[in-house]
Formats: sequence, structure tokens, C-alpha cells
Amino acid sequence: MADTQRLELRTITETEFADYHQMISETFGGDDHEDNVKTDRTVAEYDRNWAALDGDQFVGAAGAFSRTMTVPGGELPVAAVTSVAVRPTHRRRGVLTSLMRAQLHDLHDRRAEPVAVLWASEALIYGRFGYGLGARGANLRVDLTRAAYRPGINTGEGRVELLDREKALPDLRTVYDAQRVRVPGFLDRRDAWWDFVLRDAERHREGRTALRFAVVREPDGSASGYAAYAQKPAWGENGPDSEVLVRDLAASTPQGYAAIWKFLFGIDLHRRLTAGHAAADEVLPHLLLDARAAQLRVGDQLWIRVVDAGRALSARRYAVPLDVVLDLTDDFCPWNTGRWRLTGDADAARCERTHEPADLELTAAELGAIYLGGTTPAQLAAAGRIRELTPGAVARTTLAFRAEREPWCPEVF
Repeated sequence: MADTQRLELRTITETEFADYHQMISETFGGDDHEDNVKTDRTVAEYDRNWAALDGDQFVGAAGAFSRTMTVPGGELPVAAVTSVAVRPTHRRRGVLTSLMRAQLHDLHDRRAEPVAVLWASEALIYGRFGYGLGARGANLRVDLTRAAYRPGINTGEGRVELLDREKALPDLRTVYDAQRVRVPGFLDRRDAWWDFVLRDAERHREGRTALRFAVVREPDGSASGYAAYAQKPAWGENGPDSEVLVRDLAASTPQGYAAIWKFLFGIDLHRRLTAGHAAADEVLPHLLLDARAAQLRVGDQLWIRVVDAGRALSARRYAVPLDVVLDLTDDFCPWNTGRWRLTGDADAARCERTHEPADLELTAAELGAIYLGGTTPAQLAAAGRIRELTPGAVARTTLAFRAEREPWCPEVF
């Protein structure tokens, strides 16, 4: 590993953002464009964008957004890590490790967010920095020629309206927030984030239409579901072969969920529907007469890094009463290393240092993986990654950490 001491590590200024952004775009194999820079500026937090500089040249980056994430039993401020990149000329020199250390140590030193989260471009990268696979997601593909509902599915009494973006946005906010508080992994969306999630530059459409907005309107005037989607027209030898592409979908009631999907299935002349960020435990196949008409390809999604074990574990709630002592090893954030006694239930939780004998032995990566209740202690124990020191501790902790739904994040940040 080459000497990194000559590199300067610091956060960037507003005037440096364009050059910083260009380095990241090039590192990810793309060309930078003015509209991308303009859009990303709307959510950028310059004092949270860490950079490595070799002289006056940006050679590494690790940014973060200030977001609020739903966790079992409540909400928690998180550092949503983004735009992690190292210029090809400076790979294998310890630049990434230095940036990750600077970012996580800064969170700890400022007593900022106790948890960091990210989407990993490569699954091999972040485990060595204490991140664990905490939430899965799925790519959904539906064969619309076979997408019929089972008898008795209740789609409610609402009607579907097609609205332009500005008229639809208040309903989208209301429905999204109603679903957000129920599903671990969901993030808050302030004004700029709605614009970011629904960005729709024409040059990125690749033959798709502009986004359409469908809202399920209940008889009392409220909204119970929505979909932001595009259409990709195509014709084959046997007629129409078009596709519906769902960008964003949420529902506040089971009836609203069933109604918005039924609307999407009924769009004429289309043979397929795809959604890139569906839930791993998506309900849709259970509504269908032929469950195989909806295929889910499940993969990793959110990676979780517990920055402050005490504050993080105290911030969430537990499905059943729990009293467990964790022997935690954290080489990258050594302030977490040691024994922690976690007591909690559905109403309150407390996690403090202790000298009592440990029940479970694990590292920071395993703690991050189990934090949202998706990956379970039982799974990691079976993989040899959590060591049970007290018989029954794995089973008790698995039950306590579970949430009602598998964690899921419907947006990439």
C-alpha cells in the first residue's frame, strides 16, 4: 500500500462541487452533464462530502445525506452514505479506507447519527468497514398476459385518477408517509428529495415515455395508493409488445395496494411490467391467481453500519422482551468494542456497557446486518458468524429483533 499521508482529506466547499461531481461520474464510468450536477446540488450537503485530494486534484470521495429512517418501533436519523469513489489512478493505495475512517470517526466525534446506511455498488467492499447486509430488495417482473387476481380480492371503492406531477404530489406525499412509518428501511422525503426521486430527464428515458402519475382516490377524497410509472412502446411480429415500468409505488391500505396494481395490469397493449425496487417480501404474488406471473429476483439492498452501539440499539424497539449481553468486536470503530447489555421490549430499550458474562459474540458487521430485523441472528449463527455463548440466546434475540415486515428501501440515494 502506497503512502497516503501526502493526500489531503477534508470536506468540500460549494464552489468545488462541480469538479468533485465530475470525478465521481468518471470513476463510475459515465460522462458528467450539467443537468446531473444541477439536480444533485439540490440534495447535496457540502460539509458532509468527504474528499481525498492529491495536490489540487480530487482522487477520492465519500459523501452522506442527512435522512431519517424507519426502524422497528420508531424512526432514527441516519447518515445515508453516497458517492463513494476512488479515481483509477489511486486505487489500492488506502484512499477508500482513509475516507471511510474519516467519515465514521467524524460521526462519532460529533455524536451525530448513530447509524450509517448505504447501497453497495460491489458487495465485497464494505464488510471490512463494519457494514452488514441489513435489507434485501427485489427486481419485479410481471407477465401481464397472466396477471389476473384471485377471486375475492378487495380493491375497495376508490377510483384511479391520472394527474400531472404537481397535482399528484400532495397525494404522493400523504400515501408515502403513511407507508413509511410501517416499514423499516424507508427514508423520509423532504421537498428536494421528491424532486430527486422523480427526476425524469429526457435523455435518460431510453425510449420510455415521461413519467405518468396514477392515484387511487377514495370516496371521501383521500388517496390510498399511487404509482409513478412510464411506458415503453414496442411492436413485434404478433402485435404489441410494450412494457410498463414502475418508478415509485406506495399504498396506505391493502385495498389501495390492490387497486393501484390492478390499474397497472389493465393498461392496454402492454405485455410486461417491471419494477426495479420492489420489496423482497412483496405482497403482489399472493394476490394473483397464478403466482408465477410475478417473478421476484431478490438481492442485497441496504448495508447498515452501527456507528454508536449504545445509542443505536437503544433507539429501536423489540418484538418480545429481551435481556442479552453482546460481546462486540469492532476494529474499525474501536469505541464500540466490549460488552453491551441490551434490555428492551415493544415500548422502550436500553443498551449500556457491562462486565456481565456475554450471551452472544459478534462483530460490527453482524450487528449492522441484524439491526433492521431482516437478516436474523439465527441465520448468522448458522453461518458461523455469531457465536452463542448462552444456550437459547440466538433464538431469543432472533425473535426480539424481528419486525412486522422485512426491511425495504424503495429508493437509491
